[in-house]
Amino acid sequence: MEFNLEYNSDRPLMIIPEYGRHIQKLVDHCVALEDADERIKMANAIVDVMGNLQPHLRDVPDFKHKLWDQLFIMSKFELDVEAPFGKPDKVVLEAKPEPLAYPKSASKYRFYGHNIQTMIKVALSWEEGELRTALIFNIANHMKKCYLNWNKDTVEDSVIFKHLKDLSAGEIDLTESEEVLSSSSSLIKKTANARNSNHQHKNNRNNKNKNRNKGHQNRHKN
Repeated sequence: MEFNLEYNSDRPLMIIPEYGRHIQKLVDHCVALEDADERIKMANAIVDVMGNLQPHLRDVPDFKHKLWDQLFIMSKFELDVEAPFGKPDKVVLEAKPEPLAYPKSASKYRFYGHNIQTMIKVALSWEEGELRTALIFNIANHMKKCYLNWNKDTVEDSVIFKHLKDLSAGEIDLTESEEVLSSSSSLIKKTANARNSNHQHKNNRNNKNKNRNKGHQNRHKN
């Protein structure tokens, strides 16, 4: 006895697998129909079935338009019918997007993060004055905290000032400044307190959820 088994490895690849092979076969059959009236009638029926198979598309604006576009895609744009939304442009649909440029690191000091460069640009855009100076020293303190999180338990202010000068292409120079940044211990303490606060908040939320679940279970038992 012989069995004519059809393996998926021998079948052609489905263009939109979400609809299954039966829909793809219906589309292929519709393309092969010679009568124009029969083709449009069957095409409408296929679109209705596709809509039933993907009910979540009903929440998408112009979901019928999307279904018709998918029908033409599954037919390899060979379906010759007058669609209610027109036939999609194959060149436009198959066009590849422009490649995204990889983000370029502003410098070798990656441990400060990318946002530090934006903060420096904002500071440079401000007019000279107390506000600009205060922002610059806030940036320097933030850099010091980032450095401590990344590397050591302490760091000299002169190192941070040098890095800030490099990051600003020499436009912010605090290397001769007598101002002192926040101490390393206080910055580490603030970071630790922030972490502990977040951890405590998560624990409190988990405890509330546990107590709520226990309350529901006790009510069901009673």
